[in-house]
Amino acid sequence: MIVIQLTINNKGPFNFILDTGVGLMLITDPKLVDSINIQNKHTLQITGLGKGEDFEAYVTSQLDIGIQGLKSYDVGAAILKKDVLGLSNYAGTHIHGLLGYEFFSNLAVKVDFSDSVLTVWKPKNIRIFRKGVKIPITIEDRKPYLNARVTFPNGTKVNNKLVLDLGAGHPLSLENIIQNHGLPDKFIAANLGVGLTGPIDGFLSRVNELDIGKFKIKNVITSFPVAAKSAPSVKRDGNLGMGILQRFEVILDYPDSALYLKPNGSYNLAFEHDMSGLEYYSSGDELNRVFISRVEPGSPADIVGLEKDDEIISINFKPVYQMSLEQIDSIFKSQDDRSLLIQIQHDKRVDNIILTLKRRI
Repeated sequence: MIVIQLTINNKGPFNFILDTGVGLMLITDPKLVDSINIQNKHTLQITGLGKGEDFEAYVTSQLDIGIQGLKSYDVGAAILKKDVLGLSNYAGTHIHGLLGYEFFSNLAVKVDFSDSVLTVWKPKNIRIFRKGVKIPITIEDRKPYLNARVTFPNGTKVNNKLVLDLGAGHPLSLENIIQNHGLPDKFIAANLGVGLTGPIDGFLSRVNELDIGKFKIKNVITSFPVAAKSAPSVKRDGNLGMGILQRFEVILDYPDSALYLKPNGSYNLAFEHDMSGLEYYSSGDELNRVFISRVEPGSPADIVGLEKDDEIISINFKPVYQMSLEQIDSIFKSQDDRSLLIQIQHDKRVDNIILTLKRRI
């Protein structure tokens, strides 16, 4: 995820995830309502992708947003009455909200994942990559869309309209595929993330190829969510996430309806998924404790007896409080048949367990 710091009504700084999949700015930490001095707000009912119930949020249009070198006035935002996303626990750092369309609508924005820098221009001053590829996009309901072609393992080729989603961690997600085409032969069940109304259930598999402009990206790990209970406002086939985008230098130019891509050093890396069968989150005041939230049945973690609510203390003798969640993710998808020494606290007992990773898709 791309996390930037901003001020709201001259208060802060607060950590926000830069998320092109969000139309209206979303404040996920309800405590900010008092600290940023919001006077006028009304209540909105929110629905979203996820299996939980709908919920309420405040809506306001009087926020002044400050980012280094930029200032915006009278920005509208939705403020959750309850933090249903728990983004801080999944990011391993304190997150206060999501910033989308307002940041991109009148600017050209370059994201360079190799040096963690955002560069922003007025559209007339944009500097395009040498040897970059321009891909047309559309902006609909305050979100960017592009067209791509997917080749499935059975050889079927399907043209898809995808949300360009900097806030999604997966490479590719395809909706309504299960009903229309079924799943590829090899897949695993998984919690695919957290939507506005709760966890998103579905499956993970691979597609043979994803074609975006001239780029042909092979053997892509793909999420297949079960059908959402509410249809999106714009008809689409899925979304393109950070697992693909971070393999490029990216320029988003909403005013010119253009996306520019230039491959970086990660472009040819193989796509790998977690090989442990564990899902986990950070907790504690410093978000430096790691707890298991789910164990995939039949996975390596299940075979060695790991359970929901177990706490991971260390991996290969290194305490998890010295590691980021991204570093832990990298270890658990590092190498097929790799053995790890995991120290686990189960109830009040500490166990040392050998966990052997297995590539599952």
